[in-house]
This record gives sequence, C-alpha cells and structure tokens, in this order.
Amino acid sequence: MPPAAPDPAEQPELLPGMVKATARASRAKAAATRARNAAGVEVTDVDPVARVLVDVPLAHLDRPFDYAVPVTMAQAARPGVRVKVRFAGQDVDGFVLERRDRTDHTGRLTPLRRVVSPEPVLTEAVAGSVAEVAERYAGTRSDVLRLAVPPRHATAEKAASPGPEQPAAWDPAAAAAAWGHHEPGAAYLSHLADGGSPRAVWTAAPGTDWPVLVAHAVAATLASGRGALVCVPDGKDVARVDAALTAVVGAGHHVTLTAEAGPARRYRDFLRVSRGAVRVAVGTRGAALAPVRDLGLVVVWDDGDDLHAEPRAPYPHTREVLLLRAGREGAAALVGGFARTVEAAHLLRTGWAHELAPPRAVVRDRVRVGVAGATERSLERDAGARASRVPSEAHRLLREALEEGPVLVQTPRAGYVPSLACERCRTPARCAACSGPLALRGPTAPPTCRWCATQAPGWACPECGHRGLRAPVVGDARTAEELGRSLPGVVVRTSGGARVLAEVDDDRAVVVATPGAEPVATTGYAAVLLLDTWLPLGRLDLRTEEEALRRWLNAAGLVRPGGRVLAVGDPAHPAIQALVRWDPGGFAQRESEQRQAAHLPPASRLATITGEPGAVDDALTLLAPPDGTEVLGPVALESGEFRAVVRSPRVHGAALSAALGELQRLRSARKLDAVRVQVDPYSL
Repeated sequence: MPPAAPDPAEQPELLPGMVKATARASRAKAAATRARNAAGVEVTDVDPVARVLVDVPLAHLDRPFDYAVPVTMAQAARPGVRVKVRFAGQDVDGFVLERRDRTDHTGRLTPLRRVVSPEPVLTEAVAGSVAEVAERYAGTRSDVLRLAVPPRHATAEKAASPGPEQPAAWDPAAAAAAWGHHEPGAAYLSHLADGGSPRAVWTAAPGTDWPVLVAHAVAATLASGRGALVCVPDGKDVARVDAALTAVVGAGHHVTLTAEAGPARRYRDFLRVSRGAVRVAVGTRGAALAPVRDLGLVVVWDDGDDLHAEPRAPYPHTREVLLLRAGREGAAALVGGFARTVEAAHLLRTGWAHELAPPRAVVRDRVRVGVAGATERSLERDAGARASRVPSEAHRLLREALEEGPVLVQTPRAGYVPSLACERCRTPARCAACSGPLALRGPTAPPTCRWCATQAPGWACPECGHRGLRAPVVGDARTAEELGRSLPGVVVRTSGGARVLAEVDDDRAVVVATPGAEPVATTGYAAVLLLDTWLPLGRLDLRTEEEALRRWLNAAGLVRPGGRVLAVGDPAHPAIQALVRWDPGGFAQRESEQRQAAHLPPASRLATITGEPGAVDDALTLLAPPDGTEVLGPVALESGEFRAVVRSPRVHGAALSAALGELQRLRSARKLDAVRVQVDPYSL
C-alpha cells in the first residue's frame, strides 16, 4: 500500500525543519573538512609558530594569538606581512608580529589560512609604536593599525619603488642662513647632521618661510644617514613643504602621504617609505605612523590646530604620537609654529625640549602690531574705533598698505550673514519649522534656515513682534562686499569654506579669508587686518584664548618683513596683549600656570567617559583608577548622552590610561553597552 501523501496543510511546518537539517549537515561537513585539512597540514621545522595580531575590534581580544606555520608558507609568513587566520569560526585579517620556535599554548595550533601578501608592511618599530599609542589612549591596536597601514592595493604592490637618482644635498651655510633669525638654530642643525637627537620647541618669527626651515632640518638629518617624518595640519601645508623639500634636498627624496592622493598613489608612496626607497615622509595626521627607516627626526608644525586630533577611536593627537615615536626610536623632535601650545610649553618647563625662538630685536624689525583705538590719540581721531567693526584706522591701514602690495583681512566666520537677530530686542532669529538659525546667503536672498533650508521672508520676532533683522555676525562674503564698496577699483578676493586659495601674487588686492584658509602671498602681505576678535574669544572651551591667539598669529605670520598688523578688539585682553608683544611663549606659560592650578592637562591626565546614563554608571563602578584620581559628573549633554570626567595627577597618567584600557576590556568581555573613552581630548 503506497504511503499516504503529506497533508498540504503541514507543508509550511515541514519546510523550516528541512532547511535547518540541511544547514546543520552543511556546517558539519564544512567543520569536518576543516578538521581534515588542519590535521593534514605539515608544519615547518624552523620557527613554526607565528604570533599574529588579529584584526578584531573587541578590546578583550586585543592581544597576539599563536598560529602554526605550514611548510608552504614558511618563507612568505615573515614578520609584518598580512595573513588570513581562522578566528571564532570565520576567516579574519591579521598581521604577523614575529616568528617563534615554541608556544605557550597547550594543544594543537590552528595553521595560518594563507598569506595575503609577502610584502612586510608593519615594521617592528611601527608595531611597537602602535602598541604604545593604544595603551596611551586606552584603545585597541586594531584601531591604531587602521591609521598606520593603508588598505592594500595589489597593482601598486607589484610595481617597483624607485629611489632618488642623486644623493640628498645639504648646504650647511645656506641652512645656517635660513635659521639665522632663530637661536640657537645653527647649533640645532649641526647636532642633527652629526647624528644627534636634539629636541626643541620652535617659535617661528613673523614673516618666516617656515617650510624652507623645515626642509633644511630634514636635509641635515639625511646628511647623518637617517630619515625624517614631517606632519602638518592640511594638504595646503603639505604642498608647501613638498615644494620646499624639492628645492632644498632635491627631487625623489621624499613622498607625501595624504588622503586626497587616492588609494593607489597613497599605497604606492607608503611602500616607497616601507621599502626604504625614500627616507622622508610628509603628510597630515595620518602620516604620523609612517614606517620611515632609521627615523632621526620628527617634525610637527602648528600642533595647536584641531586637525591634528584624530576624530576616530582611540582619538590620538599627532604631536603625542610623534613624541612617543621619538622616545621609542631615539629620534630628534621639532615642535614648531607661530604660536605655542600649553603642551609645548610643558615640554620646555620639564626640560624635555629646548627653545628655538627669534630674539626680540628680530621680532621688532619684522612686524609692527597695533590695536584699533588702543591709544588716546587714535580715540580722538575716531571716537568709535572700539565699537565699529571696521574703524577708520583700519580703512586707513588698508589704503596705505595697498600701495605696497596685497593685504590680508581675517574674519572668523564664512558665508554672507551666518546668523541673524531681532533688530529691536536682539533675540536670535529662528526658523518656524525646525527652530534652526536663520541666515542670509546673499545680498538679495531672503532669510533662510541653515538646518532645513526653509525660507522666512515674513519673519517676525516672537518676543516683541518686530520684523527688522540685524547681523550680529558677518561672514567673509559680506565683509568682502563691504570692503569692495569702500575701496573702489581694488580687487577683493575671498578664501574660505569650499573655496580655499593656496596662494596669491603680489598684485594690489584685498584678500578676505577665514582662519586656516589664508593663502600665502609670494613675498608676504604688506599688512594684515584682524576683524571680529571678540568672536573666537566668546567660545566656551578649555582652549578658547589659546586658540584665538593661534589663529591671529598664523595670519600675522604671513606678513612680509617690516609689515603691519592691526587687530580690532579689546586692547586690554591678555590674548590681544600677547599678540601685540608677539609673545606666544609668555602667554603659553600663563595658560600653563592656570591649568596647573585648576588640575587640567597637561598638568594632569584627563579622560572623558561618554554614553548612555546606565552605561556610564557601570563604567565608573568597574573603573579601578590610581590613587588621587577625581571623578567629575556625570552630567547630561545636549545629545542626550551623559559624560563623566576622570582626572589624575600627571605622575599617575600612565596608570590611569592602563585602568581605562582594563575597563574597556572588562566591558567588552561582558558584552556591556559601549561607552566612548577619550584620553586628553583636544576640546572640552
């Protein structure tokens, strides 16, 4: 009797069971195949164990794992190469850190799956620095490795890495002349050329072509048979250093490492450094871990720029990464800028570095800095000098300086009118649809929301009903428009936002730029005008005054020798006084003393723990900080998250970082909700 056909109503219930059974059988078969393959792998007799750093983002798995090296991979599986390994039931990427003849693991070792490429891209020195950076910032090595080693590009890897055709040139006399305005610059270069490792904090004189001075320092290092690494804030600065190195050292001796280069060119240039074809690398923060052979000098320019702070975990700062590398590899260090950060001042105060700076006589000869309305005479000539945005003294400076060359005008905001307020009661103008800020994008455009782009031509103040608007802040486009009306026949150019000029010629023109977007004039600006100095001083941040002075000094540093600088602001403010005296060192010392009194970095090691309220409370409960640690908060943020601040005396800084790293491992192992840990955040 034939078996009864299954009831059609039972079919949907039978299918899931059949699918699950098939899946179980497939998994069992795959597992058996892997077991047979593993059992059949012949392991090499020479250094049969490979220590592999597996690319897994989990903090509790941030350690090397031992794998067996098959005979077929014995030659290719060298330290530093990329490999595929079996981990937690799947194939994952990793790097071979070393080869050993024994292991502490009990039982059979899993063999390497394959060598992705025989190219050693992770040098021993960089691997050590990666571990130090991860420990310093309570992060994982896998996160730091993403910053150190770019993605593989097979075509670029197959190509040869040509070196320079001629040996690097170094002219001691030219180098001494270039550094002649900075003491003791000549001695510093001589020490570099002799193979020494001097460490210095360099304050550049106004009007200094700093890329040329950096190039001479690099040339002196190359003359000693060592390599150099230069990190600058942005691509515009990379281009300047690139041109200076080509002129001073010669073509082919260096590479530039920037994200804008594209994956193929970046990997090709990375390989030229890794293979030792060139010994000099120039780049932005991503180049701080470039594998320069025989590293003899690390240079960071303008270390106060927030572009040096990595926005991805574990949030390292370029300056700290380079200083860790200098200490680990015995290299010289040069921390330079027109301004001086509190961290650089700390290096001087502790004796870790020496000062390179221009004498006062050189500064007085190179620049004259004034403040509008700072004297009784200027107030008599213009009673509104301190209240007007562009007083008559500023207009007079523009007209006089334009007879000699271009003039730079720095304004802190981009756009036309980036914010609006009620003309009568000063209430900020907000969008009726989303409560975003209203702005003007042009002289004939109606008020428009900066968040949702909704136009508000009939806006009325919700507080007083008035329909008039005023501009509490004016952007660079509106500033250029106003200056163009007051200076007929003069070319007015803007640089900022999406359109940044790299350089301008010496023709008669006014250049209006936002901070960081100032183009370089061929022979320097005849004058520099700093507008709206109150605006950067109004920020609520740990570095408000330091950052304001840095922006002003960077603009003023572009003036030609003998040029003039005029700031429109409060002449009694300490930051403006430091600008007038051109005394970034004294200002940094003052800020450092205030930070020390308030137990703030760099006098202490500080970290923030940010996340959901429950997650932050759990983290504080699990944290085992060193003695003397203070916990501030947690407090609610505008984002809805909570943040706690943890700080320890600097002497216990390493212990605090270690405790935070252990906290991350505990939370990862227990699969608790994630929190964001930032050690010594740039901004607070």
